Amino acid sequence: MAKIDNTKIIILASDGFEQVELTTPQQKLRDAGAEIHVASPDGNGITGWYFDRWGDETKVDMKIEDVDVTAYDAMVLPGGQINPDVMRGNPDVVRKIKDFAATGKPVAAICHAPWLLIEADLVRGKRLTSFHTIRTDLKNAGAEAVDEQVAKDGNLITSRNPDDLDAFVDAIVDAISGQDAGRGAA
Repeated sequence: MAKIDNTKIIILASDGFEQVELTTPQQKLRDAGAEIHVASPDGNGITGWYFDRWGDETKVDMKIEDVDVTAYDAMVLPGGQINPDVMRGNPDVVRKIKDFAATGKPVAAICHAPWLLIEADLVRGKRLTSFHTIRTDLKNAGAEAVDEQVAKDGNLITSRNPDDLDAFVDAIVDAISGQDAGRGAA
């Protein structure tokens, strides 16, 4: 894995995020050299969902509304059913995702988190993947929905589920380090 020293990554999440879809990228990206911050809607700690039960609390660094999109090199959106469904109903969250995507820097969403990309009106004409139950939502929003570990289109990186976490993190690192430059949308 390439090193991404001197980079900053923001993770946006609320209670009910899929535990491993936040903690695995957080740790692996930190191991690759990135500084990681977590933001939640109210700035308070958040509790994950661990497959079929409540998981651990995660420390939060700031409110989502206080995130300066120019200060970060990538944004990560963990899934789970609860987290993205709650967050897509929050106009401040949707606006922050849309503003970050407009910078052209990588926005990575896994599992149900592409719901947030749909809500931010970022998926039309894009080739994306997600958890199988929301692929129809992607299609209905104008995306080409595929069943692949990772789908990259422009600055959007998407994955299906926790089984894809290694490929998901690798794609984020590649996008930040520029290793996917010139390869085109996959």
